Amino acid sequence: MDKVIGSAAEAVADIPNGASLAVGGFGLSGVPDVLIGALHAQGAGELSVVSNNCGVDGRGLGVLLAAGRIARVTGSYVGENKEFARQYLSGELEVELVPQGTLAERLRAGGAGIPAFYTPAGVGTQVAQGGLPWRYAPDGSVAMAAPPKETRDFSNRPYVLEQSITTDYALVRAWRGDRHGNFCFRRAAANFNPLAATAGRITIAEVEELVEPGELHPDEVHLPGIFVQRVVVLTADEAADKQIEKRTVRA
Repeated sequence: MDKVIGSAAEAVADIPNGASLAVGGFGLSGVPDVLIGALHAQGAGELSVVSNNCGVDGRGLGVLLAAGRIARVTGSYVGENKEFARQYLSGELEVELVPQGTLAERLRAGGAGIPAFYTPAGVGTQVAQGGLPWRYAPDGSVAMAAPPKETRDFSNRPYVLEQSITTDYALVRAWRGDRHGNFCFRRAAANFNPLAATAGRITIAEVEELVEPGELHPDEVHLPGIFVQRVVVLTADEAADKQIEKRTVRA
């Protein structure tokens, strides 16, 4: 039951080339930076990443992206990362853009064992009709486009069929957790982290504060330990290293 691993390097050591990863975080909030750094040092490449966004230049998943380790991204936001845009538009990176709520539900459905679901999001657009560029050719033409999706009417309203997402691994960051892998997330970090964690076949979580089993009240648990296989405890400095994507202050 004790799922604590000695180091982040040990926790990600078996992630192979070509693995698929669900990664928590929203912007720079709740991003598992220590695990991402360990994976960068480990050297795995040709990764398929599912995450709301791909970090920023030099931070979050942007570290793996700049090193050429990511082959495909499924996400809902491209902005704030110039290298992401460059690789996508030059044909170096395959990108599947998904409406943000649909992406969240695809991860949740994967974790719940639901293979697919219907949603009104994207009806009447290229999300449903197909044609969104997944990969560009070096000359700027579309080398690979999204296929059309099945649509169906319910109560005289059209819906599009979306498939759920599961991945080989998930990397997430939690605020507090115990050795059994029960976690709670704080404020904005409770974004894609619980969803990503349930979608991974092997979920690795870095936690800022480790408590003993029984110290967390059941009502505090956002993610039960059944979904978590490995726990990495952060140092005080690692836990405090939280950057702000866009700092806005009064004059």
